[in-house]
Amino acid sequence: MCAHVLVAEDDEKQAELIRRSLLREGHTATVVHDGGAALEEVRRVRPDLVVLDLMLPVIDGFGVCRVLRRDGDIPVLMLTARSTEDDVLLGLELGADDYMTKPYSPRELMARIRTVLRRSGRAATEQDRVVRAAGIAVDPVRHEVHCDGSRVECTPGEYEILRAMTAEPERVFSRRQLLNCTRGSDRASTERAIDVHIMNLRRKIEPDPRRPVRLLTVFGVGYKLSGDRG
Repeated sequence: MCAHVLVAEDDEKQAELIRRSLLREGHTATVVHDGGAALEEVRRVRPDLVVLDLMLPVIDGFGVCRVLRRDGDIPVLMLTARSTEDDVLLGLELGADDYMTKPYSPRELMARIRTVLRRSGRAATEQDRVVRAAGIAVDPVRHEVHCDGSRVECTPGEYEILRAMTAEPERVFSRRQLLNCTRGSDRASTERAIDVHIMNLRRKIEPDPRRPVRLLTVFGVGYKLSGDRG
């Protein structure tokens, strides 16, 4: 189960705790700290679920939830220190899919998130999972690549090469194997073209392309992505 979760939480420590828990579960996460930013981010990335604190600046969680329900059906899990029955009922009446009061355990929050995603049918299949290795994340649903948290613009061939290598870090791929990965997405038709892709990728993902530490040459064989998953 993999999803993109937007975390709208003004407490930066709490937001970071949630973000790390989501990453450990295999999800991707975007964090914002006010209601206005939450709505902007929803319009930009269309997350699979919003973890929404009620006590947000600019626009509070109730206001954000009203807009989300008016404009679409993105699942919402509300978080708040306010636990009165009226608050709970209002949140649910506005369309929240679940409601948790602070303090809560990260394990329980992740379990609630899994349940909401399962009910909504928004969790990605194994084929759609974001794969991560060596600081690189490849998202097949959004067809995006991030390196150390920053977006990397890739050609179709570069994307397919990274997708294959990130799924199997430390595996040595021959040029022929990498060429097969690019079939149907790239015009490259020779093994030599793979060397060009690798050179271009190093410019995008290596701190120093002249001394690569991620995308390594295995002389006489091909290339490998060096680094652990995660």
